[in-house]
Amino acid sequence: MLKILIVEDDSQLAATLKYLVEDNPRYRVVGSAEDADSAIAAAAEHHPDLVLLDLHLAHGTTGFSVAARLTEQGVPCLFVSGKAPRFPMPDLALGCLMKPFTAEDVHRSLAMAEDLLRGRETLRPRIPENLTLYEPAEAEASVEVGYIPSKRSIRTRFEHWISGPLGGSQRAC
Repeated sequence: MLKILIVEDDSQLAATLKYLVEDNPRYRVVGSAEDADSAIAAAAEHHPDLVLLDLHLAHGTTGFSVAARLTEQGVPCLFVSGKAPRFPMPDLALGCLMKPFTAEDVHRSLAMAEDLLRGRETLRPRIPENLTLYEPAEAEASVEVGYIPSKRSIRTRFEHWISGPLGGSQRAC
């Protein structure tokens, strides 16, 4: 049984996700949270196998900061968002399930995540259209030549982004 923590600041969507997740007896929701602090506390208390993590949370926090902290603790995440990150982040999440989604999208996404976590082969036709899986080869291909992060983190990626063509001293006024 896969233990899942839901981190979503919209209580109605969190309840819907819980219902959809628990529709399959292989999955059990062990807790929910609406902001970064409660997410970290819930993960420490419940030891989930996977966190379904919204990217925009209550109190001005982001799912990226939560994912960074959870990843350091060895807790894998699957982003759930209305807007996908601009580039893959396999160091922070298994992938991103885009809103709006159907029950079938959630079920297939959980099956894909479970396969990845258990090291099982997956069949590509099963992937929902609105699920993007982050694979190391995909992430490496999307990074510009010469970019070698010293630490796989949001801070490193952010620093790289702001030093790009529109960032830093090259930014147009």
